[in-house]
Order: sequence, then structure tokens, then C-alpha cells
Amino acid sequence: MVAKTKKQTGKSPATQTDRDRSPLVSPPGKSNVRRPGREGKVFNSTHSNGLSGIRHKLGLTPSAAAKLGITLLLGKYHLTQLFENDRHFSHLSNLEKEMAFRTEMGLYYSYYKTIIEAPSFLDGLHMVMNDRLTEHPLVINTLKRFNLYPEVVLASWYRMYTGVMGYFGIPTKMCWSINRGEGLTPVDSCEGMGDPAYFYVACVFLLNGMMMSIFFMYGSYLSGSRLGGVITTLCFFFNHGESTRVMWTPPLRESFAYPFLVLQMLLLTYILRRTAMVALGISNLCFMLPWQFAQFVLLTQVASLFASYILGYLAAAKMQSILVTHMITLGVCFVLMFGNSMLLTSFYASSLVSIWVMQGLAWVGSTVLLKFLLSTVLGASDDAHISGLIKSKFTSYKDFHTLMYTCAAEFDFMELEVNSVPLYANGTNDIGIPASSGLIRQMLVYQHRSHKKTPRPHPTLIKSVFQTLMVYHSLQLVAFAVLAILIMRLKLFLTPHMCIMASLICSRQLFGWIGEKFKQHTVVFAVLAIMAIQGMTNLQAQWAIIGEFSNLPQEELLDWIQENTRPNAVFAGAMPTMASVKLSTGRPIVNHPHYEDAGLRERTKLVYSMYSRMSGETVKRNLMKLGVEFFILEDSWCTRRTRPGCSMPEIWDIEDPQNVGKTPLCTHISRNSRPHFTTVFSNDIYKVLKVPKATKDLR
Repeated sequence: MVAKTKKQTGKSPATQTDRDRSPLVSPPGKSNVRRPGREGKVFNSTHSNGLSGIRHKLGLTPSAAAKLGITLLLGKYHLTQLFENDRHFSHLSNLEKEMAFRTEMGLYYSYYKTIIEAPSFLDGLHMVMNDRLTEHPLVINTLKRFNLYPEVVLASWYRMYTGVMGYFGIPTKMCWSINRGEGLTPVDSCEGMGDPAYFYVACVFLLNGMMMSIFFMYGSYLSGSRLGGVITTLCFFFNHGESTRVMWTPPLRESFAYPFLVLQMLLLTYILRRTAMVALGISNLCFMLPWQFAQFVLLTQVASLFASYILGYLAAAKMQSILVTHMITLGVCFVLMFGNSMLLTSFYASSLVSIWVMQGLAWVGSTVLLKFLLSTVLGASDDAHISGLIKSKFTSYKDFHTLMYTCAAEFDFMELEVNSVPLYANGTNDIGIPASSGLIRQMLVYQHRSHKKTPRPHPTLIKSVFQTLMVYHSLQLVAFAVLAILIMRLKLFLTPHMCIMASLICSRQLFGWIGEKFKQHTVVFAVLAIMAIQGMTNLQAQWAIIGEFSNLPQEELLDWIQENTRPNAVFAGAMPTMASVKLSTGRPIVNHPHYEDAGLRERTKLVYSMYSRMSGETVKRNLMKLGVEFFILEDSWCTRRTRPGCSMPEIWDIEDPQNVGKTPLCTHISRNSRPHFTTVFSNDIYKVLKVPKATKDLR
């Protein structure tokens, strides 16, 4: 039992409870035993182009603005508490906090750490733009490759914050000595905005708390009623586990980008009524810079708008203005990303070009043709794995890189079981389906009435604007549904958009046939009460997740690396582990979890040959080519099998059919690493193999 005596804080001892894990979260190394107390001491450390129009349209008085502020704070508090309950983050040492950022999260956070620990901000920026550690021996611009603008911004804010607080002598964090028990050495744990990890996570949760306010504005504006904003916000909370995973994975790119997508879609909704192109462009840019996947989401948006235009619901002039804004934003993003070729060779870029000359289904064909033509001309193959992934969804095609994705549950088809589909399992269904039914009914009514004359001035114009909003959001919902069905991870777009559409039950245009406003509101509150039954169950299940991050085998590994290897010793191994090695030890690595680069994928394939059925001599030569000095072997990667055909040796059988049936090399190495390698460290999980130096006859 771990015990500590509390001296400094007002925290009450945490208790041990059974944890009910979310299906979206599966980080290993968790313990149900909390660290109940601390003892120690305190250390001192050192626009008018659309938004104002929306504010006016919503009637955002000071009291309404205060309500938005409350929504923001509640959203941030909710995320913070879920994260703290799951990790016991405030009681972790600096090393444990870094280990808690697994796989891609650790890679992204490492660049934030580099900038804040550099002698100056500009020195740190130069280091990440001329990085020698991530893909040894290459020197790469990680700001170009990895969408690291969030880390650059947060690092600059952290340096300014600690500098100002240090100048005035204001303490920014409190630190305690943590007695971990069980024969483990005590560690220091810090809490407060002066702690780098705490500052980073707090900013992410503040941004996503702000997103809750945007959801309220979005639902209110779309439905024409503030009650619609309440419906959208409650739907999101009731389906929180199916709508976001930011509370488990703060550093992922979607945690920074998705709030700006919600803002961008709100501005687009406003633009379909009026105009606010500058604001749209800025939100576009803020969405694209942090996330490499943004281009695919914006492709669905362009397709939905183009379909609305083809169907006659969107004027040509407005469509052109939106397209020009998208093209300008793409160009600016291309410049800020130092000419990242994936932007120019994307389906999104091709669609923006071909849409000017092609109509209907011809636009789809020309987009695909232009995309592959640009990729060929520019010699870009960084996104080839995306084409392979899409191809594998509709055919029997599979290769090594495709299976690396499809064998992960989050990249598989969305499950059809009732309990896994948010539309049916959770509260969104209770309002989403009535809103959608009313939408279809009312659109048919509008179509019928459009042929009739009416004495009121310009009624057709008013109807067409509302129809445009409904048609676009319906098509966007369909696009998000297709993405979610193809790749389960992308239901994080579908569920929130259903919450937005649910606000339409408060729309007088769609549901005025219920009767006067009082009757409609009565129906809304009744449905909301029914929805709250399952919704509160969902929330209570999340609140019941209690645990503490602990990964002693990896801690032993990282401590050994720090104490027993040279600072420039080169490591290779499983991608998630390599991110932790780079973050916590600063050692050069040859592969990492950011898979969106053709060269990196080939490097990883060579490294993962350790888990194939090839000979030890072949694998040793592969590692020597990369300049690897130490390989970190994990038995779990050799034996783990998520489903038939998805263990690493089986994945390699697709690429290396001549060795099918042989015992995997990793099985031999786990028993005896000689004669090809030498074991220099091992524990229950990890085994560090020393790779021989290359000799002239092996070069």
C-alpha cells in the first residue's frame, strides 16, 4: 500500500475504486491504488467580419456572455477532473507525467519540452526546425513535418508566463516529496501553472472548454433559440465518451484542431446567411495548422457545399467566395508549413481546383485524377498509405502499412453492435431522430410551397436561406457518418454533429407544427428528461473511472538508458516506446509514431523486421543500415494478436511469404539474443539488445 502524509495541500486522500474503462481508452500501466497524501515543501518557480454579427444575431447580452463563460469553465473543469481521476496526474513525478503521454502524444510533447528548456525561445525554435534526434542521422524540420504550431505557441506562452511571474517573485507551482511505498524511491511532484506538463494540459482543456461555449452558440444560431444551444451542449455532455477523447489524450492533434473546426462550421453557417470570409479564413487556418487530417474533413465540407450548389440551394457567387477563401487559406497554410507537399497533393487541394471546371460526378473523377497526377509530378508519396487504407476498405487489398492501421480497432469499420453506436446507445438518439424526421418533413413541405405564390415580400428568399442551412448540415452529417462507418475513430466527428443537429428540435421553422411555443418547449423538455436518464448513466460511468498511472518497467528502462548509455546513443524499437525514449532521455531514435511520411514508414518497416520470420543476420543488417546501436525488444509485440491475421509475424507474412511457417525471430531472440545481438538490459516487459558495430564487409 502506498502512503504519504499530507502537509501542504488541501487535497483529501483519494480512495481505491473499481475502474470502468471507456472503450476509447486503453493506455497500459495503470494502477487502482492511489497515492493518498503528500509531504514536502513549496518551491517558487519562475472582429467585425462576422463574429460581432453572430453576437448580435444571438442577442448575447452581458448575462448571456456570463452564461457562456460558465459553460466554458464547466467544460474545462469536467475535462480536468476526468483526466485527474484517470491518471492522478497531480501526484505524478515529472518522469511519470512524461510517460503518461504515450505514443504520438509523447512525440509532440517532446518538442514543447525542447523549446521551454532551450536557452531562449528562438534557440528552441531553431532546434525543432533543425532536429537531429527524431530520425537519426537525418536533420529534419519537425515544424514542417509534424504540425507543431500548438507546441510552439504554448511554449512561448509558458516562457512568457514564468518570466513575468519570476520577475514579480510570484510562486507558480507547489512541489511535494512523494513517498510511493513498495520499496520505491520517493519522487518530487509539482502542481501549478509553473509546471510544464500542468501548463500544457491546462491550456488544452481550456481550449476544449471554450468549445462548449461555441457549441452553445452554434445550437442557438442554427435553431434560432437559446434552448437549442442548451440541447446541443447537454447532448455533447451526455455523449461525452463518444464525442471526444481529449480527457484521455490531451496532446493529440485533434485536441487542438477540433475546437477550431466547430468555430469554422459556425462561421460557415453564418456565411450562408450573410458574409464573414475573413473570420472563416482565420478559423480554417487555425484548424489546418495543428492537424494533418484537417484536409480530409475540409474535403467533406467542400463536397457538401458543392452538392448544395448543384441542387440549387446555394448561390454561385457565395459558393465562389467560399471556395476562394478555402484556396487562400490552403496557400497560407502551405507557406507556414514550409512547403509541406502533402497539402498540395491532397484530395482537398485537387477538389478546390477541379471544382471550377467540372460539374456533378465529373468533379469527383477529376479530383481523384488530379490528385494522382500532382503526386506523380511532384514525386510525393507521403500520403500513399491513405490511398491504400481507403482501397482496403472496399477490396481485399492489404500490405504492411495498411495492416498497421486496420489491425488497430480505431481504424476498423464502426461496430454495428447496439452498445457501440452512439446514435442508438446514448442520449443523442432521443432528440437526433425527431429532429432529422422533422427536417425531412419540412424540406418536403418547402419544396411543395416553393411553387406557390404568397403575398408576403420575398418569402422565397427567406425560405431558400433556411433550406440552404438545412441541406448543407444534412449533407455534412451524411459525410461524417460515412467517415465514421469506414473508420471508427472518426465517429468523433459524427456524434458532435448529431448534437448540433439535435438543436433543430427547438426550431420553429421545422417543428412549428407542434403548436405554440409553450407546447413545443414542453415536448422538448419531455424528450430532454428522457434523454437525461441514459445521459446521466453515461456521465456517471465516466466519473467512476478512478486510477493512477504507473509503469514501473518503462521507468526502469528509461532510468537505465539515462545512466548507462551515451547521450548520442541511437535507439530503435516499437513506435510508442521510441516516443518515450526521445521525450524522457533525449536519445536519438530512428523511428517514431508519426507515420505520415514515406521515408519514415520504410524505416519503421526495417525496424519491425525484428518481429518477422527473417533470419537474425538479415535483421541485424537492416538495423546496421540505420545506424542503430540499441534495439528495445518487447515480447508483447511478438505475441499480441488483436484478431486473426493481425499479430506482427502475421502482418509480415504478407510482405515476406517465403518465410511463412517459420518461428518468428523475436521468439528466438527473447530466449537467447546471441549470436547476432547482446542483451544489456531486461525486465518483465523490455529487453535492450546491443547491435554490433558495422564493419567494412557489412557496409
